[in-house]
Amino acid sequence: MLVLLPPSEGKAASGRGAPLKPESLSLPGLTPARETVLGELAELCAGDEEKAREVLGLSEGLRGEVAKNAELRTAGARPAGEIYTGVLYDALDLASLDAAAGKRAARWLLVFSGLWGALRVNDRIPSYRCSMGVKLPGLGALGAYWRAPMAEVLPEAAGDGLVLDLRSAAYAAAWKPKGEVAGRTATVRVLHAPTRKVVSHFNKATKGRIVRSLLTSGSAPEGPAELVEALRDLGYEVEAEAPAKAGKAWSLDVLVADMH
Repeated sequence: MLVLLPPSEGKAASGRGAPLKPESLSLPGLTPARETVLGELAELCAGDEEKAREVLGLSEGLRGEVAKNAELRTAGARPAGEIYTGVLYDALDLASLDAAAGKRAARWLLVFSGLWGALRVNDRIPSYRCSMGVKLPGLGALGAYWRAPMAEVLPEAAGDGLVLDLRSAAYAAAWKPKGEVAGRTATVRVLHAPTRKVVSHFNKATKGRIVRSLLTSGSAPEGPAELVEALRDLGYEVEAEAPAKAGKAWSLDVLVADMH
């Protein structure tokens, strides 16, 4: 199983350990593209601070993120699962998983990133600020930039099992499963049951809990239909829609009454 996650915009501070080693990151086929984006971002942020802040969409209060990006090659690194914070990752709470669930997280979870493309949670990276919606001066929109390298690397990473896609739209733009992989992909919406509306904070927290439930239960559904049954067994109310034709993803709605 492969679980596709968005990153968090806010991130924990970089560690004090050894700095980034791009060649040590998982999915080595993405290394050349990562080096290109890293070089463009660091150069931008080492130059005109106001221009960098405008390109990155940063408020005055986040001015310090520009200097942080300029030092990415020398900053200490930590596992990505510790760097990413925010609502989804708080609910997922990787640090509290037992050893078996932690090993599943290392195998199953793939976090998408404007800077790194995609990462395993145990990949060591520095804290950074660069969303998939950014348009770097030399590369253009990162969502479009990543499509070609992702198309080369991700189908192999998906293996022959279930792909559970929990990404937001901006990160889904970087790689869309196609063909046979799409047929075993399930996308998930979390809806407030009484209103059948998506509420952002609620949506992220519930997705984090869903992933945690799968990791701690040891359930490893082989395809979308099995995922529906697994989630129902774990106590979630799920409505599923199988694709009308081959080569399309399943759509799952998880209905939750209590907003917390």
